[in-house]
Amino acid sequence: MAVATGPGLAVTLCRDERQFAALETQWTALHRGSATATPFQSHSWLYSWWLSYGTPGRLRVVLVRRDGRLVAAAPLMLAHRPLPLLVPLGGGISDFSDVLIDGSQPPGTLTALAEGLLRAARHAVIDLREVRPGAAAERLFDCWPGVRRRLDDSVCLELPAEPIDQLVNRLASARAQRVRAKLRKLDALRIEERAVLEHEVPDTVRELLRLHELQWRGRGVTPEHLRPRFAEHLTRATQRMVRDGDAALTEYRLEGAVVAANVTLQSAQLSGGYLYGADPQLRTRKVDVATMLLRRDARQAAESGRTVISLLRGTEPYKSHWRPAVVTNQRLLLAPAALAPVLSVYAAQLAGRDLAAGAVRSLGPVAREWRTRLRGGRADGDR
Repeated sequence: MAVATGPGLAVTLCRDERQFAALETQWTALHRGSATATPFQSHSWLYSWWLSYGTPGRLRVVLVRRDGRLVAAAPLMLAHRPLPLLVPLGGGISDFSDVLIDGSQPPGTLTALAEGLLRAARHAVIDLREVRPGAAAERLFDCWPGVRRRLDDSVCLELPAEPIDQLVNRLASARAQRVRAKLRKLDALRIEERAVLEHEVPDTVRELLRLHELQWRGRGVTPEHLRPRFAEHLTRATQRMVRDGDAALTEYRLEGAVVAANVTLQSAQLSGGYLYGADPQLRTRKVDVATMLLRRDARQAAESGRTVISLLRGTEPYKSHWRPAVVTNQRLLLAPAALAPVLSVYAAQLAGRDLAAGAVRSLGPVAREWRTRLRGGRADGDR
């Protein structure tokens, strides 16, 4: 697909991973010029993800160039279940998806991207999951020339990019006192923080994943985090993102031994701790690991001029203690007008599935009891 959509504008469809690899320099410049982009739209993250998770022949990246310069892009791939879909690169291990649009470009750039996507999706629904409020994809949704639907997706929690002392001041007096006591405990233990250099990333990520498995052993670790393809992706992406300033990898030492490591992903506005590993001995020594990691991330975000510390997806209690803002990602469904009936059925199925999942969560222990009964008395964890 090669389409001229206006003076100096050209839209193409990249389906070859070698061509996608060759876009690194241009893509990085576009990512830097897209103010609302997150780290999950960087070329380092997306291309690494494709190498580990992509299916040959299914790459579909819509590109818009103005006088040869890359000014917009939609990184997608083709999926066939439950119907033909165009879905974002990055999959379930990415907390946000989006399209990229150079903020210095006129409105016609967004229109050209929409036209290119409409052609690429002649027989498919575009399913953009985990779109953060304010993302460029929301503007694409607003000007979409076909049919569209909007659904809620995951909940994320966010804090202002302020040093830890200012974040503590947001808390109620009693909780603030407890957090300050935890910070004094960290200082008393003299846990050392060290920024990991690019060439050290592979060894540190290996140690991070070892500690991650250790800290979650017997407590329901995410299975994907233990798979070789995830380790390969995280190592490759983190190394390149550390090189480019789009990630920070921090190592924590206690009495000379590495006891924790943390990957923080960064974009122009946003910083978010993506994955960490911590030795269980820290719990026995009453170390609040979450506070330790947040102190470092908050300092880095504030010093770099970023505006948001994202706690990423999930509403775990340790996150809610900080009185964060609740932000709900969006799921944006787009399709050509001819696929309006298909889109309606698909959106209804997704909405029904979300309602059922919400009902199960609200039942809590009752739902677990019924699952056990339906499985003939076998508990969830039994084999």
